[in-house]
Amino acid sequence: MTTLYDKIGGGYSGQRQSDPRIAAAIKGAVGGCDSILNVGAGTGSYEPASRFVVAVEPSRVMIAQRPVGAAPVVQGRAEALPFPDCSFEAVLGILTVHHWKDQARGLAECARVARTKVVLLTNDFDVCANFWLFDYFPELLRADRHIFPNIARFEDALGSLETIAVPIPADCRDGFLGAYWKRPSAYLDPIVRESISTFSKIGNVDSQLARLESDIVSGAWEQRYQRLLGLEALDLGYRILISAQPHTNSDSRQELF
Repeated sequence: MTTLYDKIGGGYSGQRQSDPRIAAAIKGAVGGCDSILNVGAGTGSYEPASRFVVAVEPSRVMIAQRPVGAAPVVQGRAEALPFPDCSFEAVLGILTVHHWKDQARGLAECARVARTKVVLLTNDFDVCANFWLFDYFPELLRADRHIFPNIARFEDALGSLETIAVPIPADCRDGFLGAYWKRPSAYLDPIVRESISTFSKIGNVDSQLARLESDIVSGAWEQRYQRLLGLEALDLGYRILISAQPHTNSDSRQELF
């Protein structure tokens, strides 16, 4: 079971750590659910420590970086979750759906296994498309826009959704694509870029990096995006989606826990 992160995920745990403000929003979204399946779990970020959690992750490289004491993990894919119907109160997925080869099947599997709700953190590119990073790296927008489902596609798969905006703090600790919106120099660091999967898909970016670095040094970046400097958080389209999945027929439940 070879995945993209088996190739690029070696230093993931050093750059991709839970941000406490995002963690609080996710914890609130799964509130009241005592058993949680974390799909595409990676190294274990945002797994609520106060709940019973089981993780599913396809990459052995990512599994190896899960810390001591993390939730038990099963190597597997969202498209074929190895659990009976209604096994967990909630299914959680954090910035993972865009990596699934068959998104519709993966979402159907999440709904099948969830007894109460499915909670997903994703990105709405109708909002994210205005991110300044794409002015320098338009290839990033082209690479990601077609793999992130829009909200309508999630609704088609899961039904009615509650949508919660997740503004990204200026000092975000988690190194995903939008984390450094107020710290442009971070994108010049190859270690930072290596923890953002989209950079691995767009080839050589030396000329774009040179332009960004020049604009930072000259002050052109600061002048161009001055409106950002006074902000402590920014809406870049990151959204928590909550899909209620009530299964009222108790005879059909096959609970594991």
